[in-house]
Amino acid sequence: MTTVRREAFGRMPPEEGGGEVEKFVLQSDSVRVEILSFGCIIATLETKDRDGQFSDVVLGFDTLEGYRGKHPFFGAVVGRVANRIAKGRFSLDGKEHQLFLNNGPNSLHGGAKGFDKVLWSPQVLPNGVRFFRLSPDGEEGYPGDLKVWVTYTLSGRELAINYQAQSSKTTPISLTNHAYFNLAGQGSRDVYDHEISIEADSYLPVDDTKIPTGEVAAVQGTGFDLRQPVELGKHLQKFHLDGFDHNFCLHQGQDRRLVARVFHPPTGRTMEVHTTQPGIQFYTGNNLDGSLKGKGAATYPKHSAFCLETQNWPDAVNKPHFPNVLLHPGEEYNHTTWLVFSTA
Repeated sequence: MTTVRREAFGRMPPEEGGGEVEKFVLQSDSVRVEILSFGCIIATLETKDRDGQFSDVVLGFDTLEGYRGKHPFFGAVVGRVANRIAKGRFSLDGKEHQLFLNNGPNSLHGGAKGFDKVLWSPQVLPNGVRFFRLSPDGEEGYPGDLKVWVTYTLSGRELAINYQAQSSKTTPISLTNHAYFNLAGQGSRDVYDHEISIEADSYLPVDDTKIPTGEVAAVQGTGFDLRQPVELGKHLQKFHLDGFDHNFCLHQGQDRRLVARVFHPPTGRTMEVHTTQPGIQFYTGNNLDGSLKGKGAATYPKHSAFCLETQNWPDAVNKPHFPNVLLHPGEEYNHTTWLVFSTA
């Protein structure tokens, strides 16, 4: 049984419409998750360790002010296009579109005010919550009126996130959730003792601004071969890596498949990621620097969390040989990601 309840979390300032921000608490016997109507943010995700003790395993803030301020997309749904678009530019039907540059020379996670910084309209479901918004034609430089639905449902140990969208004009779209996880509990100092595996035979090398070069490189014989579990800290040392911030190329197909698994030996917590998406961005919190005060006054230093963002490949709108990222009028964008928590 999943229970769902809603409560007030704060108000938007008058200059941003002054709407009420709500928090939706989804609870089963093994997982408890809090989701905000602002940015569809996963603000809390509590799961059991092998002794049955609950801990919150996602980074974030105690207040709306924290989420409204500058932060690295903690827990939020990002869009219209997750990840980076080179120089914030793309051409569609002979027309050039220019986006806001918010990541060096590139556009990242939807631009200046993406889906993470807006209020969504909620609808309570028996075992979850569905959020809706209309992204108007031209918002952040993207073409078409885009209707978007993001649905969170909790069933036992499994949190499902479904993304659906329809557009009045052809537009690129790639939606993901940007939760930062630490299975030792949020506020723990690093994720070096986590064991991770990713079911991918290839990954995308990037240039010095994190844009894919266009090459689809085999993981075999490299530090990107995560097909067998590796202990993160030792693995980074062994391959002299500063961390990961790369797209791993998943086996193509619309069916649900297991794509990543993270195990934390000290607590026994395990998280599996299943998805219908063609890619997963593995990010090890390289840009966290301890400057943000998070939940319970925790600080978040470098490598104190990891992200596994299921999505289309970065800059796919400018790379014809990457999976199709365009949504045409009359079509439906529909992807689901499942996070499954257990103990070992």
